[in-house]
Amino acid sequence: MTAVPGLRVAVEDWTRVAGRMRVHGDGVETAVQVERCAAGRLRDAYPVGARDLEVRVPDAVAGDALSALLRALADAVRKADPACRRVVFAAPEGDVDRVAAAESAGFRYVVDVDLGETALSLLVSEPSPADLDLRHVPGT
Repeated sequence: MTAVPGLRVAVEDWTRVAGRMRVHGDGVETAVQVERCAAGRLRDAYPVGARDLEVRVPDAVAGDALSALLRALADAVRKADPACRRVVFAAPEGDVDRVAAAESAGFRYVVDVDLGETALSLLVSEPSPADLDLRHVPGT
């Protein structure tokens, strides 16, 4: 697992499509779930990329702690899986505090989606155009 500065990460469970980690440090101690969007609850919510990854952080983590954790997780995902185009964070629709925390971490709001049992605001962290190799076409 890629090191996250200031945080200690212990992988509790990991499969091809999902994982669960325990994160400690910088005033944060929580479980974080990650899931490939193509295999998870967001698979029909937006035009999902095969390598898109959703990070789920408990509601108890908020404000600056949430921002720091999301920033660190997005950086770690990019280092561990350079082919991942989008790290997705889903906040409850209308939860302006969680949306603001994600935006402070470099995520941008994309769309509100209705999953039937819940409505979510999707925010994404993507590599900047400077980070992309525009000469490389996937699959070639």
